[in-house]
Amino acid sequence: MDFRELNYVLAIAKYQNITKAAESLYVGQPTLSKFLIMLEDELGLKLFRKTGHRYVPTYAGERYVERANQILQIKSDLDAELADIIKRDVGVLNVAFANMRGTYMLPCTLPKFQEQHPNVKVNIYEGSSDENDRRLIDGQVDAAFYSKPSTLNPQIEYETLMKDEELLICTCRNHPVGRFAVPNPFSRYPKLDVEMLKNERILMMKPEHRTRQIMDGYLKEHGIQLDNVLYTGSLPAIMELVSSGYGIAFIFETHLRHRVKNQPIDCYSFGEPRVTSDFVAAFRKGSYVSRYTRDFVEIVRNAVFNPDPGDAISATRCKMPGDMV
Repeated sequence: MDFRELNYVLAIAKYQNITKAAESLYVGQPTLSKFLIMLEDELGLKLFRKTGHRYVPTYAGERYVERANQILQIKSDLDAELADIIKRDVGVLNVAFANMRGTYMLPCTLPKFQEQHPNVKVNIYEGSSDENDRRLIDGQVDAAFYSKPSTLNPQIEYETLMKDEELLICTCRNHPVGRFAVPNPFSRYPKLDVEMLKNERILMMKPEHRTRQIMDGYLKEHGIQLDNVLYTGSLPAIMELVSSGYGIAFIFETHLRHRVKNQPIDCYSFGEPRVTSDFVAAFRKGSYVSRYTRDFVEIVRNAVFNPDPGDAISATRCKMPGDMV
């Protein structure tokens, strides 16, 4: 099979422009134009219709692109499996992280992985959980790491690396709203009723981020509306704004554990039941998972999510039940 042909058509479909597609393939524009004419003549139908300078896939083109992606994914799986069979420690690992996760996960994991597999090239992708789902399904990445969605995608398999990661209500140190907190036997953090936040400025992630999706579900379920909300795609910015007293946010405990700045933050639980999510490694359903991909997953599991249970969250100070006045 001529895999070059498949890649040529996929590039045209991606860029919808012959010149840009040719540049991405490192071939001349006349070469690619001639290829497309010959392919469509051979097939006896049009894969693209030309609209100005755009090449828009026809129905036949859409079907071709769908099958071409599947064929190339099968080839990629086969290559990885054969490499494992003959025990060659070479290959390419494509992994994706939710934006904030990569900030602290990569320094903990990538050096250890490259020490074990010095000949494996690693490509890193970062984006929202929704973006990384699309990368998995398209075969762009081998594994993605994020909080498990409440609605599972049938095209994705999930492996739990950490159960019940707690989502916390976070304020600056000694924020007045803390006076409403009460001791909570179900968490290491005192309980704060979200109803008490209605008059506060709330800092929220954008809709494509998993934390936001979890909070939207919680607020809808409990009939709570927060009116003074600032939306951003930067979790580090949210954490520092919270610590400076600019607003209140909802942040997973692990993010706080790896926070770099030392300005303190107080943390509260939602109560019982706690708001939690499993942290997972995600794979495209049915795809082959190489040996070195499995090794990377285990490094993530051990290096990032198995801290000493006696440790306090580093680089932040979270209000504990014993701090209550």
